[in-house]
Amino acid sequence: MTIAVVGHGYVGLVTAAVFADLGNVVWVIGHTKKKIENLQKGIIPFFEPGLSEMVKHNLAAYRLIFTKNLNQGIQDAKIIFICVGTPPKKNGEADLSSVFEVAKQIGKNLHHYALIVTKSTVPVGTNRKIAQIVKQSADKNISFDVASCPEFLKEGTAISDTLCPDRIVFGVDNKSAAELLCDLHKHINGERIVTAIETAEMIKYASNALLATKISFANAIAFICEHVAADAEEVLEGVGLDKRLGRNFLYPGVGFGGSCLPKDIKALVAIAKYHGYNFELLRTVDKINQEVKTRFVDKIVAGLGEVKGKIIAVLGLSFKPNTDDIREAPAIEIITRLQQKGAKIKAFDPVAMGKATNVLKNVVYCKNPLEAASAADSLLILTEWNEFKQLDLSAIKKVMKQAYIFDGRNIYDPNKVKKLGFIYTGVGRK
Repeated sequence: MTIAVVGHGYVGLVTAAVFADLGNVVWVIGHTKKKIENLQKGIIPFFEPGLSEMVKHNLAAYRLIFTKNLNQGIQDAKIIFICVGTPPKKNGEADLSSVFEVAKQIGKNLHHYALIVTKSTVPVGTNRKIAQIVKQSADKNISFDVASCPEFLKEGTAISDTLCPDRIVFGVDNKSAAELLCDLHKHINGERIVTAIETAEMIKYASNALLATKISFANAIAFICEHVAADAEEVLEGVGLDKRLGRNFLYPGVGFGGSCLPKDIKALVAIAKYHGYNFELLRTVDKINQEVKTRFVDKIVAGLGEVKGKIIAVLGLSFKPNTDDIREAPAIEIITRLQQKGAKIKAFDPVAMGKATNVLKNVVYCKNPLEAASAADSLLILTEWNEFKQLDLSAIKKVMKQAYIFDGRNIYDPNKVKKLGFIYTGVGRK
């Protein structure tokens, strides 16, 4: 099957690469000349395990084609995916301007029947507006359908999440659209859920809102544990063993970040407000997520007594492991606050330092954790990269000026770390 993907960010590029790898011809349409030229050479604009190899393989097989020409890209496509960004406005609402502009351009260049599918995270009712825009822009003799097929990939595991998802949601108006999507996804595992378009749009927001709620709930429990001499990790392990709840996302730390959860809970609050409902629960989820970063900085100040002039080593800049994405990353805000208090920052991240240099200034970026820790008054763990879990902490301690560890991801056993001579502070731990 020939398909088109408009947008080459995380969702668009992963979607295109996977469907090309499954034997389809996929046209990827972008609007930035330099990015398209790089993609044509197999150079991808972000880090995602396995994606570069998959893109290069399918470029060589002529199944993956990158272009700026939308008319060329959609001319033979049976399915056209819209995968452009929906960033938050200042009031929390999703900015749909790119989505609607793409819909307009699709309409102007559509010369045959196609199924137009939105993968971008969009508020309920957006696909209906897309249909209106395409209809207004297209020739009256051209027929089309619209559908919603939200993505559920996680950065760092995006390829496996796309190939083996828990579920695939098809929001459609008719049987033929559902059958076309089922045919495209025939080699992808995962339970199929066929719904109305509005239901599919809502499933995406509801899923991310619940994940964010679990994280903030874990952090709220951690706040209390620190005051009652309980261990939040043990408490949440006990809670998570309940099969109705599970442990996934039920971990305390320095908060969630990335391109999805922060913006999606704000967008759902805005959607609810538009329809007359005050979604106070999600407002609190967002509030707690901001509080955890403030509390963590307060712990550092309390532990060191004063951070002005102190050298603080930071391990981890991305919002999660296995990605270079620093959007809404807790590390960025924590470092900024410490710098405002006069701290000197040294940092290391396996893949995110390149992007961090564009955001964080006056930071010494190091080649490895040992270099970052050298002469430091404290060590902060802000991203739970596996390689940080296996550090030789004895060697780290030898090069540090003071042996303080502030573990924002609870990756270390406090007792083992203390036996090495460190003063250890985690999140929600005794």
